[in-house]
Amino acid sequence: MTHTTLHWKLVVDAADPHAQADFWAAALGYVVEDNSPLVERLLASGAVPPEATVEAHGRRAWRDLAAARHPEDPYEEESGTGRGRRLLFQRVPEPKTVKNRLHIDVHTGAGRRDEEVARLEGLGASVLRHVKEPGGEWVLMTDPEGNEFCVS
Repeated sequence: MTHTTLHWKLVVDAADPHAQADFWAAALGYVVEDNSPLVERLLASGAVPPEATVEAHGRRAWRDLAAARHPEDPYEEESGTGRGRRLLFQRVPEPKTVKNRLHIDVHTGAGRRDEEVARLEGLGASVLRHVKEPGGEWVLMTDPEGNEFCVS
């Protein structure tokens, strides 16, 4: 039996999905998805209430969802939904309380780690600690909502 390769995305719980999508888009060189064509169409037809939306980047967006996608990957023009490398942030009521079981590793290239750490701090990330082990060196950081990620 042949198995088809599956499309997937990483979904991250967030208090402010739009701020998280903005941070990660800037951190990775991604773009924040523009779902406004779909949102506007659903609002116009009465399929969704206005309170399910917000204005973000001068356009209508989902209140509780925001995504960042790789700028060169395919996406659906009618919905703005990415079909490649994508991070989706969904609003949840509870705050982050424990260590991540899954995290993002950001690879900077030779000699660029310190420069990238400084840039990410400028975007709102924080350094937790510098790690040096026999297997390598990296900086453990947190995004603006406290999610851990590594920069190597």
